Amino acid sequence: MEGFLYQASIYLAAAVIAVPIAARLGLGSVLGYLAAGIIIGPALGLVGSETEDLQHVAEFGVVVMLFLIGLELEPRALWDMRHRLLGLGGLQIALSTLALMGIAMAYDQPWGVAMAIGLSLSLSSTAIVLQTLSEKGLMQTNGGRNIFSVLLTQDIAVIPILAFLPLLVVTLPTRIAEDGSIQLGTSDSHHGAGHHSLSLVEGLPAWGVTLVTVAAIAAVVFAGVYLTRPVFRYIHAARLREMYTALALLIVVGISFLMMLVGLSPALGAFLAGVVLANSEFRHELETDLEPFKGLLLGLFFITVGAGINFTLLFGNMPAIISMAILVIIVKGIILYVLGRAFKLKGRDNWLFALGLAQAGEFGFVLTSFSVQQNVIPRDVAETLLLVIALSMLITPLLFILYDMLSKRMEEKVEDRPEDDEIDEEGPVIIAGIGRFGQIVNRLVQASGFNTVVLDHDMETISVMRRFGFKGFLGDPTRPDILRAAGIETAKVLVVALDDPEAAIKLVKYARRIRPDLHIIARARDRTYVYRLFQAGASDIVREMFDSSLRAGRYVLENMGLSEYEASEAERVFYQHDRKTVRQLAELWDPSKPVSQNPAYVARARELQKELETAILSRPDTDKGKSS
Repeated sequence: MEGFLYQASIYLAAAVIAVPIAARLGLGSVLGYLAAGIIIGPALGLVGSETEDLQHVAEFGVVVMLFLIGLELEPRALWDMRHRLLGLGGLQIALSTLALMGIAMAYDQPWGVAMAIGLSLSLSSTAIVLQTLSEKGLMQTNGGRNIFSVLLTQDIAVIPILAFLPLLVVTLPTRIAEDGSIQLGTSDSHHGAGHHSLSLVEGLPAWGVTLVTVAAIAAVVFAGVYLTRPVFRYIHAARLREMYTALALLIVVGISFLMMLVGLSPALGAFLAGVVLANSEFRHELETDLEPFKGLLLGLFFITVGAGINFTLLFGNMPAIISMAILVIIVKGIILYVLGRAFKLKGRDNWLFALGLAQAGEFGFVLTSFSVQQNVIPRDVAETLLLVIALSMLITPLLFILYDMLSKRMEEKVEDRPEDDEIDEEGPVIIAGIGRFGQIVNRLVQASGFNTVVLDHDMETISVMRRFGFKGFLGDPTRPDILRAAGIETAKVLVVALDDPEAAIKLVKYARRIRPDLHIIARARDRTYVYRLFQAGASDIVREMFDSSLRAGRYVLENMGLSEYEASEAERVFYQHDRKTVRQLAELWDPSKPVSQNPAYVARARELQKELETAILSRPDTDKGKSS
């Protein structure tokens, strides 16, 4: 017990130091955990071979992770995404596996070992890639969305891969045990006699194993559909928050143990249970209770992987291992680029798709460790494979730097950007930006019989608009020549609905300078930009969430007992008061410091809030409405 606690404290201390540093450097938490394991293992030698118990505990984090992945994948949502998942994601896994399997066989590996290697290397790093995409704001690009689809496919594919890998054990050499029996695989299996004594399928014929396995899976599905709700209601009646956590852990541990008894991967059962419970009303409680365990245990798993990396092997074969890692990236990158072109990804999106997914990933560690336990991959081969996976992940930040360089070069090429339209008409209303906000404004104004001139710099947005019968012009609304061609000198109203706040402020300033009499209606993301737009010269400013929030508040008042008239009047008073409040606070706003550090602003805000409460509670309509 003392050794276990010592190892656990060393692991956690290393994580606390290394992971925040890696996150600050933009390398991602996974690389931070790997670095922590490398430091305390091969570098400093603070942990040794006696960490096997802790490693088993850490591997439970993978099981919890797959259970949570299953919770997020509703069967209906998976069906709706089937074409992208099976097409792009499925082809990526299949082609990458076959290509990397062929390379492994060229290194004189048996076909079964080579296939296990190909499957392990075909999966990319979900943790690193998604975090990097979020940090760089690339998640909503076309390339980012396709990357997410492939990563989702890979997450789902881990389950059948885990179920399939034990079938490849027959490809390993046989050996003669001390009792004279023939056994498969290497001699360093983790499975001892105690483990097999608990098996429900040991000694059964093939058809018996199949029946027991199917019965176990059916039991998981049945329990998830029919038994979890009554149990959760029973726990809910106790009104003890910790019982939810206990039940969530019991579900995962119990299902994992059942899967082990029938010879299946615990992760397979956990994932299946997660999918079954995805439509449960207790889904969010399960996610909330298990998320901390998943993060911590999964982090410990990656630390154990880092601590187990054989640096003696790396330094002894550094050119060969680095070459293998680069070869994996090149092969996967080529396959991804070709698939991207086949699925109509172009330019920067296709480069993002190819470079973003070219590395191996954390599931490679999972599959490799599992393959060693199942005697699918020899331990010496697995050590080399782990080094290749880790190096490819460490190269990932360089791949995104390469993408940034390519992206900037493509932006500089004139031919990559379509030419601006020649604007051949003017109108009393100019709408700059035709996203969700601008579309509604445009439809309402046109339906009321007024002509509009719509400007947007995104070709895809303009094309979609034209397909629905609305006319728009491709061009940067902040350019003076574009505005003059659209009739800024004679227009009555300018609607600024640009997504980029800085571009919106630039446009408002320019329009106000050349047309002091022009009525400018601007869209604002938040109150800070409201103040900046006021200072720039906007006439009316619409906050994105303001009107919808007012409507939601009115519904709350109606359901709290106020009549529709009373709630509507409260909404009207709030609206009028807020317009006055914003204009007054805009005069006190100082862009050089936060509003919380502006005493005059804070004091006036408090006074205006008290005025609002008095205005709503003391209006004569309230008493009149209540008496009626």
